[in-house]
Amino acid sequence: MPNHFHILATPLVEKGIAKFMQRLQTAYTMYFNEKHERSGSLFQGTYKGRHADNDNYLKYLYSYIHLNPAKLFDSEWKKRGKTEIKKLKKKIIEYPYSSAREYILSKYTITNPSNFPEYFEKSADFDSYISFWFSYKSGGNFLRG
Repeated sequence: MPNHFHILATPLVEKGIAKFMQRLQTAYTMYFNEKHERSGSLFQGTYKGRHADNDNYLKYLYSYIHLNPAKLFDSEWKKRGKTEIKKLKKKIIEYPYSSAREYILSKYTITNPSNFPEYFEKSADFDSYISFWFSYKSGGNFLRG
């Protein structure tokens, strides 16, 4: 996303993710500022983390993170019918700043799905989940945000 990012991570040590995020954001800010000859903060707010304490929330996070780029291509996608979903799904899979392509191709360069429950044992599972997430129209908060 142009103005934020989402990472779903498993901690290896106590408070490890918070420390990692602080280092990541600091290093990237320093790199960006030097490259563009600027100074000051780069990110609008501080790191926000939340523990995924149950299976339903973890599934929600997978969907939210992987469907988030849909807003770039069609900000009203949740209100539309299924006619445009195939095109939008293709754009999300091709979006270079998402791990969706890694799941579809089962070729993991950045992601490591072994730390997560086996929701997507094969790429077809992930593909069908994307279709399910797109078609989910409940009034619940499955696709909030």
